[in-house]
Amino acid sequence: MILCIETSGANCSVALTVGCEVVASRQVEEARHAEVLTPTIEAVMKEAGVQFDGLEAVAVSSGPGSYTGLRIGVSTAKGIAYARRIPLISVPTLEMMAWRLLKETTAETVCPMIDARRMEVYAMIVRRSGEVLVPAEAVIIDGETFGTQLATMKIAFGGDGSDKCKGVITSGNASFVSGVNPTAADMGCLASERLKAGRTEDVAYFEPFYLKEYKAVISKNKVLNQ
Repeated sequence: MILCIETSGANCSVALTVGCEVVASRQVEEARHAEVLTPTIEAVMKEAGVQFDGLEAVAVSSGPGSYTGLRIGVSTAKGIAYARRIPLISVPTLEMMAWRLLKETTAETVCPMIDARRMEVYAMIVRRSGEVLVPAEAVIIDGETFGTQLATMKIAFGGDGSDKCKGVITSGNASFVSGVNPTAADMGCLASERLKAGRTEDVAYFEPFYLKEYKAVISKNKVLNQ
């Protein structure tokens, strides 16, 4: 059984999975991750009647996404993996979303998108076969975005980043799927595959995939010392 943790966005979700099957899961919307993650893990474990010593591994959404959310999720997962001496598995957030998109559409090619504020998104393009056409990258959305790909293939876009693209990406080959967001309940298959393949992380050195460097913003309303 794998404990899955997802904190890359506004929501906090936890699931217990066996292969692709979800044994128990919970999601807290618009969550303060530091406050709700541990109680949510405890609630899911209690619901499933599982103790920590019954876990085979712990998996965590590795990004891109919210800097703070990713740090909290990864540090919690690392703490559990270290304390229980079980493998740590990282599941790229966009790959998880692509997996869900492929379940929600018949399209052969999908593009999961995470809102990165303003007109920027984190995105990737992947075929149903697993071939990655465009690896995870930060993209500024305009009328030409992914124009090369859309000129020759139909692409289904999804994720909160795709919402602001509907009026900008107007190609007839583009379609949009609503309700596709990162969630721990979608991590089971990918986490299980990685565990079987031995694709686990070094608990001491693993860090989230931020994609972009964090930049602190200084408030314009700061009080100046006189």
